[in-house]
Amino acid sequence: MSEKVALVTGAARGIGLASTKLLVEQGWRVAMVDRDTQELQKIAQALGADKVSAFFHDVSLPDDVTAMMSAIQQTFERIDAVVNNAGVADFGPIEETDFVRWRRVMETNLDGVFLVSQASIPALKASRGALVNIASISGLRASTLRVAYGTSKAAVIQLTKQQAVELGEYGIRANCVCPGPVRTKLAMAVHSQAIIDAYHDAIPLNRYGSENEIAELITFLCSEKASYITGQIIAADGGFESTGVGLPALRQ
Repeated sequence: MSEKVALVTGAARGIGLASTKLLVEQGWRVAMVDRDTQELQKIAQALGADKVSAFFHDVSLPDDVTAMMSAIQQTFERIDAVVNNAGVADFGPIEETDFVRWRRVMETNLDGVFLVSQASIPALKASRGALVNIASISGLRASTLRVAYGTSKAAVIQLTKQQAVELGEYGIRANCVCPGPVRTKLAMAVHSQAIIDAYHDAIPLNRYGSENEIAELITFLCSEKASYITGQIIAADGGFESTGVGLPALRQ
C-alpha cells in the first residue's frame, strides 16, 4: 500500500473532521477515530470507504486504544501520521472544579494523547512518521474558567517536546498546534456577542479562525514539507498569544 495513512482522533466533527477532509484532498487515507459512533459512521459513509475507515473507540481507555491500534493496522498495514485531536472542553470556576471534573478533562485531553502516541510509536518508527498533537492557546496563556482544560493543554505541549527529543533518533517528528478562538458551531452557540467582540478586540487579525485554517497547519506538519520541523509549538491564533494589554484602545 503506497498511499500514506493518517490516524485522526476526535474525527467526527470540528478540527478533526476538517483535518480529515483536507488530508483526503491531499491524497491520504485516514483512520477516523471517535467515540461518537453515530456521527462518525455518518461522516465516514459520506466521505467514502475508499478514502476513510471509521474506528469507534475511546482514547482515554488503555484497552480501547490497544484494540483501536490493532484494528487500524489490520486495515491499513501502516501509519504515517497521528493527529491527536480528541478532547473535551469543560469550563468552570476553579473553586467548582472537583477531582471528578478534573479527571474527566485529563483522561481525554492528556491521557488520550499519551496512550495513542505510545501505541503508535512502532508504526511511526517504521514509516519515520509524524505526531501532531492538538493543544490550545489555553495551554500557553491562562484564562478564565480553564483550570483543568488549560492545565491539560499545557501538559500536552510539554509532552510534545518530550516526544520530539526522545523519538527524533527514529525519524519521528512531533509538533503541537495551539488553536486560538475558532468559529465552530459549538463556540458560536455559546459565545455571546459581548464575548465575540472581546475576542475580536484582543486578536490582532480581529476575527476568529476557521476549522479549515487550523487543518491547513495540521496537514502541513503531517507532510514531507515539514520534514525538518520537530519539537515546535505553533499557535494558530491570529496573533492572540502575542497580544498584550491596551490593544483595543490603541485601535481607536
